[in-house]
Amino acid sequence: MVLAGPLWHAHEMLFGYAFAVITGFLFTAVRNWANQPTPSGTLLVLIAALWLSGRILVLTPWPLLAAAADTVFALAVAVGIALPLVRSHNQRNYVFVVLVIALGAVNLGFYLAMAGWIQFAVERGMRIGLDIVLFLMVVIAGRVIPLFTANAISSAQLRRYRWLERLSLASVLVLLAADLLVLPALVTQLAAGIAALAHGARLAFWKSWITLKRPILWILHISYAWIVAYLALRALAALDLIPVSLAIHALTVGGIGGLTVGMMTRTARGHTGRVLKAGNLEVGCYVLIQLAAVIRVFMPLLLPHWYARLVIASGMLWSAAFILLVAALAPMLLKPRIDGCTA
Repeated sequence: MVLAGPLWHAHEMLFGYAFAVITGFLFTAVRNWANQPTPSGTLLVLIAALWLSGRILVLTPWPLLAAAADTVFALAVAVGIALPLVRSHNQRNYVFVVLVIALGAVNLGFYLAMAGWIQFAVERGMRIGLDIVLFLMVVIAGRVIPLFTANAISSAQLRRYRWLERLSLASVLVLLAADLLVLPALVTQLAAGIAALAHGARLAFWKSWITLKRPILWILHISYAWIVAYLALRALAALDLIPVSLAIHALTVGGIGGLTVGMMTRTARGHTGRVLKAGNLEVGCYVLIQLAAVIRVFMPLLLPHWYARLVIASGMLWSAAFILLVAALAPMLLKPRIDGCTA
């Protein structure tokens, strides 16, 4: 069976695009956290080839071959971050190994359901996979956004509360459990509503308003605000007040899209020895991503008869954003570091 249409779009944006971005972040971050090497050189090329083969095979009549490629890719990523973490006894970050394996397992379940080998609703698999990615995002964002903000703005004086951090993460896990176990809609309503309040408070304590003159920071803050919007919209969708697809695209277009381009910019500039300041092309990318999210999520509520046109417009803005990002980052990444370092 060839995976096509909306199902292909949903699968590839989650298990293709998002998983690749997560992998790139973890291979970079774990190297710093553990002070140990992560896959590079030929090994990294082989892992990337596994990912690419999955993207190609998913378009063929052999979904189980795509399943095999994607599953080996997930295991390779898990091993690639597990070895340096174990060697350095970095137990705090073992959770990322578990989450990578879980994401790979959900993807495998999706393929097996598509092939008719197991009884499992593929839409439910997508929801669970998205919950896992969401949890990864809130854990990572909770570490890097306040850190980057405080480092860049010495007067920030950000506040963090342990009870709020725990509530923020726990509420997302409850939402994951609700989707995994197909719990009553009331559980989803409460979990999503509490999560929206917790993450909204979390973001408020990060003082987003002080980042307005620093695009490389505000893109992270405003993208996190889309996570808050997603959680609030999930609660409304559980009440059958809005379509759940609007909530999903708040997270995917605004949250995942915004956070990934923000982190790509920062990582590319930092690892090529450049100043951590977004240029005009990067800022254009950030704006286009936000416009794509607004048009995809909120405009259908105002202009439902224009739904198809709005989806196309959002997709065009998203594509234009990444064209700008490639134009901005490719010249940096294809040249040696400007400071002469090899690290």
